[in-house]
Amino acid sequence: MENPAMTFLAAAIQMTASSDKAANLERAERLVRVAAARGANLVALPEVFNWRGKRSEQAQAAETLDGQTLALMSKLARELRIHLLAGSITEHAPGETRCYNTSVLLDREGARVAVYRKIHLFDVELPGRVTARESDAKLSGADVVCAETALGPIGLSICYDLRFPELYRRLTFAGARIIAIPSAFTFPTGEAHWEPLIRARAIENQAYVIAPAQFGPNVYGYSDYGNSMIVDPWGRVLARAADQEGVVVAPIDLQYQDRVRSELPALKHARLHRESR
Repeated sequence: MENPAMTFLAAAIQMTASSDKAANLERAERLVRVAAARGANLVALPEVFNWRGKRSEQAQAAETLDGQTLALMSKLARELRIHLLAGSITEHAPGETRCYNTSVLLDREGARVAVYRKIHLFDVELPGRVTARESDAKLSGADVVCAETALGPIGLSICYDLRFPELYRRLTFAGARIIAIPSAFTFPTGEAHWEPLIRARAIENQAYVIAPAQFGPNVYGYSDYGNSMIVDPWGRVLARAADQEGVVVAPIDLQYQDRVRSELPALKHARLHRESR
């Protein structure tokens, strides 16, 4: 792997996906092009950006890794010469009625460099606000995924994973310098926890965090929090999306990250991480 670029721009895309896959893909492509036009070298889409719909329609909407959505994203990455995180799609699992919630990272040639299947599934009941059982429709992944790229090592996760710090510690000790958290965080949980958790993951791992998200009313009858953001290794919010569809861009500076990790060498002081591997 070539030495990583030490400084570049990253973009987080915020959008509202529906059960109309064609409309979602048109919107995603348009926003990716906006991000690239603004100079972003790494562009990240939110969780389930290509389709959100009824469980009864999931089997028809699910795709393989060679399906329509990732073929389009691969073509875009290659044309625009960007690293593109296809936030997540509903991935068909052979022989299963349930599917995977799968994030795919593409390089500047449009090649797949990493595939991550969401480990932690969102089963929650907040009376009168949100009831969700992701495990009824989705399978849990098992692999921790950190990808070597020309922009540096990128650790992959999805939404509810954010609440499990042990995953991010494993990603960091696997070499991750940038952590992606494409999400569809509900409004009640997002309003209370989204920013504190993202900043905590950035601070404790001294990593850049890119968190593109869904926002607004969704097909399930509740609202998503939005507030897509990019946070630096000191925990500063570099960019935050307004409550609308759009793109936020911020600089990634790996030399600055080196300085943070050198001046406050908490990662070198860690004593328990070996037991968690």
